[in-house]
Amino acid sequence: MKLNRLGRTDMRVSELCLGTMTYGNQTDEADAHAQIDMALAAGINFLDTAEMYPVNPVRLETLGRSEEIIGAWNAKTGRRAEYILATKHSGEGSVARDGAPITADTIGVTIEQSLKRLKTDYIDLYQFHWPNRGSYMFRKNWSYDATASSYSREDVLADMEACLAALQAQVDKGNIRAFGLSNESAWGTAQWLRLSEAGKGPRVASIQNEYSLLCRLYDTDLAELSHYEDVGLLSFSPLGAGFLTGKYQGGAVPEKSRKSLNPEMGGRQTARVEGAVAAYLKIAAEHGLDPVHMAMAWCKTRPFMTSAIFGATDVGQLAHLLQGADLELSAEVLAEIDRAHRAHPMPY
Repeated sequence: MKLNRLGRTDMRVSELCLGTMTYGNQTDEADAHAQIDMALAAGINFLDTAEMYPVNPVRLETLGRSEEIIGAWNAKTGRRAEYILATKHSGEGSVARDGAPITADTIGVTIEQSLKRLKTDYIDLYQFHWPNRGSYMFRKNWSYDATASSYSREDVLADMEACLAALQAQVDKGNIRAFGLSNESAWGTAQWLRLSEAGKGPRVASIQNEYSLLCRLYDTDLAELSHYEDVGLLSFSPLGAGFLTGKYQGGAVPEKSRKSLNPEMGGRQTARVEGAVAAYLKIAAEHGLDPVHMAMAWCKTRPFMTSAIFGATDVGQLAHLLQGADLELSAEVLAEIDRAHRAHPMPY
């Protein structure tokens, strides 16, 4: 499997990344461990998790359970050094720390807790799950108003500088190797970069934002930033939270699926989504392609893509996805996808 450089670090990550947000809820420990084994055998060297996982739903009583399951695999196999491990610090309003924001004071203790759960001495990529000031992500691009934020520019920059200093202390201790963002904007990322280049702390290596055929916000300003600043995208939900598989067409709700647990799909269920999905399913069918494989292969063609993070509820889903890991789309298919996007502009 192709490996891509993670920002300006010396780490190289596989173009596919195994996401773990179902571990401990929809996916039990035995299945999760089998998934990790299967992914590594297929050439994937990158796992992504977060302190708040599992999701669907996020609950205080399961906080950290996904990390614990990965930690049990690390302890059982002794294979921690064989892959790149990423996790995240929850932002303001999460179930962690009674909803407290990310601060210089929370970083050290939160990392130590993740290290303990993961049963490892180091985290390769430590990410902030979302910015304290708010975000256009999570389907808030229609309503988020930066001018209404309670954070002034001075507050935001002072907070960033303090957090970078705390992160640098963790780098110096050997607890983390690199720093990444998630659910960030072009302006926010540019400020983190500017401060790091002024010597305030580690440089941003990556941004983990939603990206798929159904959510292409990254195509504009962030794509340009990625190119000039060597900050690649780690896309989450490259299958549109399952919509692009076709399993929800016609109002279908498979048992134990994400939609069975979250009917509105976190705001993704809209009047437009079924028509857009139908257009992509039609392209796949006309070219004899599995829609899952087509959607993942398309993500890998994007010039700013470092790795596409996918999740699997069980090993069967993982095996299916991996069957198309080497698929390359023809120019004809790519052109048809572009036309479909113009006819069905998304996100959601």
